[in-house]
Amino acid sequence: MSLPTAFLSVIAIWSTTPLAIKWSAVGAGPSFAVFSRMALGVLLSIGLAAVLRIGLPRHRTAVQTYLAGGLSVFGSMSLTYWAAQYVSSGLISVLFGLSPLVTGIAAAYWLEEKALTPAKVIGMLLGSAGLALVFHEGLTLGTHALAGVSALLGAVLIQSLGLVWIKRIGDDSSPVAINLGSLLVALPGFFAVWWWSDGQWPTAMPERAGAAILYLAAFGSVAGFVLYYYMIRHMETGRVALITLVTPVLALLLGHGLDGETVTANIWLGTAGILLGLSLHQWGERWLPALADRR
Repeated sequence: MSLPTAFLSVIAIWSTTPLAIKWSAVGAGPSFAVFSRMALGVLLSIGLAAVLRIGLPRHRTAVQTYLAGGLSVFGSMSLTYWAAQYVSSGLISVLFGLSPLVTGIAAAYWLEEKALTPAKVIGMLLGSAGLALVFHEGLTLGTHALAGVSALLGAVLIQSLGLVWIKRIGDDSSPVAINLGSLLVALPGFFAVWWWSDGQWPTAMPERAGAAILYLAAFGSVAGFVLYYYMIRHMETGRVALITLVTPVLALLLGHGLDGETVTANIWLGTAGILLGLSLHQWGERWLPALADRR
């Protein structure tokens, strides 16, 4: 697959995933929706690994990577599916747009990367201001919406720390193997949550929920992950980061157009602040000197 095709495919997958999460839980329940998605994702990942003849390494760093990825997937997805009951799909994408900012802070301390430059600090402050507007909107919408936003921030934190943990381990296994190993680690946790919270197979699952679960299993849990790592290996990091600037806006528009979700002025302003902060965090070190030279 060409890089432009992979780039556009990941944008499409990440933009539609939040809405698919909401649709999959309607009629099926969040715990069954995420468990069935991951179970199907494991089966599809096994099939993909078999077709590509990729084994599942079991050396120490590979096992550590599976553990880090599995715990990250379980924690972040459990909170996301719970929050999707109270938060719009567009807002899910907006808050996950904070991931690069959180990852940058974690990498500065955990990986000792020189990440806290003036431009990055300004970007983090702008992102925080945008987040404050989103939080204010959640407060006006009620306690459930505020709890949903808080759960999503927990999901973002877990996912970001998981990425830094995986980078710290430094395993060079195939992305297909890492994805499969991570899903195998996470799956028992999702089963336990479903069994403890409900344990009932849906008697009459809506067609839209079933289709959303299949879509998320095939594209959200398998194709999107593999294509993302493919781009990381063959594209500049700055270009890959453009995905996180595009998907929140598309997700907001999709949620409004396809599901009638309300997008208030505060959410748009908060989104703008987060995306501007992310832009400065990613490219500010080049922008600020260029502006100074022009003056």
